[in-house]
Amino acid sequence: MERADAARNRARILAAAARLFAQRSPQDVTMDDIAKAAGVGRGTLYRRYPDRAAIAVALLDEHERALQEQLLRGDPPLGPGAPPAERLAAFYAAMVGLLEDHVHLVLGSEVGRSRFETGAYGFWRAHVRSLLAAARVPAPDALVDVLLAPLAPEVYAYQRSGLGLTPAQIAEALTTLAGILRTS
Repeated sequence: MERADAARNRARILAAAARLFAQRSPQDVTMDDIAKAAGVGRGTLYRRYPDRAAIAVALLDEHERALQEQLLRGDPPLGPGAPPAERLAAFYAAMVGLLEDHVHLVLGSEVGRSRFETGAYGFWRAHVRSLLAAARVPAPDALVDVLLAPLAPEVYAYQRSGLGLTPAQIAEALTTLAGILRTS
C-alpha cells in the first residue's frame, strides 16, 4: 500500500509533468523542470520515475486502459462482434482520438524504438494481430507493425502540424487502410 506522502508526491509529480508537457514539447522538459514544478526533490522524483518517458507512460496509462477495456468488452465495432475490417477501422478512429487529445504525452513516451517496449504497444499489437488472424491474412506477423506504423506519434504530429490534416481526414485514410482486411 502506498504511503499518504508518497501518493501526494506522485500526484504532484504527474500534475506538474502534465502541465509542462502541455506547455512545451516533452523532449524539452527535463527531470529537473518536473521536480521543481512539483515541489519535490530529485531523489523523490527518480525513486518513482527513472526518466521522463516513465512519467509520460504513467500519465497515458489511464487513457490507454480505457481504450483497451473498450476493445475487449465494448460495443461493436470497437469491441467484439464486428468483422475484422470494421474493428480495425474503429480502432484507428479511437487511436486518432487518443492521439489528438494526448499526442504530447505519447511523444514523451513512445518515440523511436521505445514505442515497441511499452505495454500499450504490446496490447495494440496483439489486438491488430488477432484481427489479421480473424481475417485469415497470411503471415500476420509481417503485417501487424505495418498497420500500426501510421499511429506512431511522430507521424500523427507531422500529419496534423506539418501537413495540416484534420483528425477526420487521418481517420478516413486509416479506414481506407483497414479495408485491406476485406480483401483477404
